This record gives sequence, structure tokens and C-alpha cells, in this order.
Amino acid sequence: MDKGNCSTFTDFILMGITNKPEMKMILFIVFLLVYLISLLGNVGMITLIRVDPQLHTPMYFFLSHLSFCDLCYSTAIGPKMLVDIFSKNKAIPFFGCALQFFIGCTFVDSECMLLAVMAFDRYKAISNPLLYTVNMSSRMCALLMAGVYLLGTADALIHTTLAFRLCFCGSNDIDHFFCDIPPILLLSCSDTQVNELAIFIIFGFIELSTISGVLVSYCYIFLSVLKIHSAEGRFKAFSTCASHLTAVAIFQGTVLFMYFRPSSSYSLDQDKMTSLFYTLVIPMLNPLIYSLRNKDVQEAMLKLKNKRWF
Repeated sequence: MDKGNCSTFTDFILMGITNKPEMKMILFIVFLLVYLISLLGNVGMITLIRVDPQLHTPMYFFLSHLSFCDLCYSTAIGPKMLVDIFSKNKAIPFFGCALQFFIGCTFVDSECMLLAVMAFDRYKAISNPLLYTVNMSSRMCALLMAGVYLLGTADALIHTTLAFRLCFCGSNDIDHFFCDIPPILLLSCSDTQVNELAIFIIFGFIELSTISGVLVSYCYIFLSVLKIHSAEGRFKAFSTCASHLTAVAIFQGTVLFMYFRPSSSYSLDQDKMTSLFYTLVIPMLNPLIYSLRNKDVQEAMLKLKNKRWF
């Protein structure tokens, strides 16, 4: 495509979730509550883990970063989406759109890899509990998290650079509630095969490696649990993994459905509903999943509630 035929956009227009006036108030109330619960839950989880010494373990260190990832990408998308429901001016600057996508992609990728790291952590805790604190030292945990954020940032940088260097012609209306790759590619009059190839190769590699890591870790966990003689011990081992498995199934299932469909089956309406689920609902669910079934977190919450601050 000749660059001379490209339109120079200073901003994009986010069309939002719906154009139906009768649905706007309902959607605003529902997703405002979802976002506020997500915000309160994730900030609360991070604070609780920081202030309670009993939660200063590798498992809760990774859990605090999971909450941080949820908080970052939901906040990059949620407030703007809520404002746009009733706003007449739904414009987002070109570089603001690129930044929103970059932040969202960075922390979604990071969460994807972090879930695999958390599975590895559970394997180390169950297979050899006596050496757990040695194998998963503070230095090891910090290096794992540095690797997660570095890879997430690198992947986001590649996709952002490829997407926002495309040639855009005609309309600058993005039929979505945030800047995401599929609707942005639909606006381009350039050949987007490189972008689609990058999604399948780079993000596909991340998905394949992280899902494989989770499956391998849980195979070893299952074999380790079988060696535990007491039924109580087996139940305790499985219960520590139940929350993580639930979070993995919900997150990975949604992301795979979102980004690994053939382009012929792509639907913007379906895409919006799926995006709402993984950008706002999952960040709300994760703190609930990890707190409702977790005795350590519940005890820490009770201690914090009963603590005398003055």
C-alpha cells in the first residue's frame, strides 16, 4: 500500500459496548460494580499479603503479582469504557490508543506466564516440601517475575509497533470499547498478514509453552500426591491447587477462544462479550477464587479486621 494514500489519524473513536440507549444504564451499573469489586479485591489482596508476615511465602508473592496484573490491565480499559457509555466524545488519541493496547497486552501476557510459574511453585511445594524454601528462594522468585514482565513487555512492544505502523484509510471508528488488535486490523488498508502471523507465532508460543508448563507441573503434582499415604494429606495437597486450576481454566480458555479463532469466524459482537469477560470479569473473579477457599487468606483478613490501629 502506498503510504501517500494513508489517512493521518490523530485519534480513534471507540464505538463502545452498545448503541442501544435502553441498555446503557444497565451496562454502566453492572460493569461499574464489577470494576469496583475488582479494584477493591485486588488492592485488598496485595495489601493483605504485604502486611501479614504469615503470607510472606513464594505462593502469596506470586499471588500478589497476579492481583497486580489484574489491576493494571482492568484499569487500563475499565474506566475509559465506563466513561464512554454516556459520553458524546468517545475519541482516544492515537498514541493513547497505542498505550492502552500496550499496557493491556503487557499484563495479559504476564498473567498468562505467571499462571505457569504458579503451577511450578505448587509442584515444588508439594513434591519436596522440606526443600521448598531453598528451591523457591526470594532471589529465585524475583528472577522468575523479572522474566515474566520482561517477556510480557517485549511481546506487547512487538504487537504495538506492528499494529500502529499500519496504513489506515477511511473511517477511524473502532467498533469496540478499547484498542485491541482485531478491530484495529479491520481499519487498516495495509496487508495485515504479518500482524496475524506475529499473533499466531509469538502469542501462540507463549500460550503453548505456558499451558504445557501447567500440564507438566500438574502431572508431577498428581504423581507426588499419590505418594502421600493419608487421605487428609492428599485432600490438603489437592485443595491448595484447586484455586489455581480454576483460575488457569477460566483465563486460558477465554484467551484461546479470543485470539486463536480463524478470521472467517470473527464476530465483533462476540468479540466484545469475550473481551468484557477477560478484561473486567476475570480480574474480579481471581481475588474471590483465591480468598473464598483459602484459610490463610481468611485468617489474615480476620486478624486485620480485629487489629487495633490506634
